[in-house]
This record gives sequence, C-alpha cells and structure tokens, in this order.
Amino acid sequence: MTVAVAHQVSPTTAIALREAVREACNRDTDLAVLHVVESVDADRTEAYRAGVADDMERALGKELTLEWKLHLVTSATPSIGGKLVALADQVGAELLVIGARRRSPVGKAILGSVTQTVILEANVPVLVVKAPLP
Repeated sequence: MTVAVAHQVSPTTAIALREAVREACNRDTDLAVLHVVESVDADRTEAYRAGVADDMERALGKELTLEWKLHLVTSATPSIGGKLVALADQVGAELLVIGARRRSPVGKAILGSVTQTVILEANVPVLVVKAPLP
C-alpha cells in the first residue's frame, strides 16, 4: 500500500509532507505526492516537478531512501477535492495526508473546502495537518 499526500503551494505544505514521510516510514511503504492543477504544459510540468522535488528533499531529511513519486494531474472541474480522492484511490493509498488552512466563518459558509470534500468523500483514512497558531 501507499501513503498519499496532497501537495499544493501553501504554508501547510511542508508540514503535510513531513507528516506523510513519517507515516510512510512508519508503515514501511512508499509515498505518492498528489498535485492537481488546472492546466499544464511541458515547461510548467518540469517546473512543478522541480518544485516538488525541492519540497520533498526538505521533507525527507534523513529518510533519503524513501521512495516517492509525483502524480501531477489536471482538472478542468472545480472539484479539486474530488480529483484528489479519485487519485488517492488510483494509486492505492491506505492513508491520505492533507494540509488545512484557516478560514474565517464567512469563508467557511460561502466557499467550498478542498479539505472538507476530501474528508467526507475519501475511501481511506485522512490525516489533516495545519500550521500551529502563531
């Protein structure tokens, strides 16, 4: 089985990656890094790969032998959460790690939440991490 982690450009990315690395090591399994974008061309694909590789290098620390693979997919639909759930199923994840950001009460009422969608629709346990309070 695999541990999957949702990767995005956000303050919680480093925390999510570190926790995903820890979980993959504890479970003696590999890591699938899931990144969903609206569209991508060849130049952007390489830029995403390089950025994720840099993030993973920092997250791995001394666990340099952990096998990981980037799964970069596009989504024309607004349901990034649904795409992450489907991708986690596709890679055979036994756990999905996702970072959460703080939202205001109004933001929670008006805007959809990728994290909420993932928690409610995932077919595997979801580990939600967030940045500590300042």
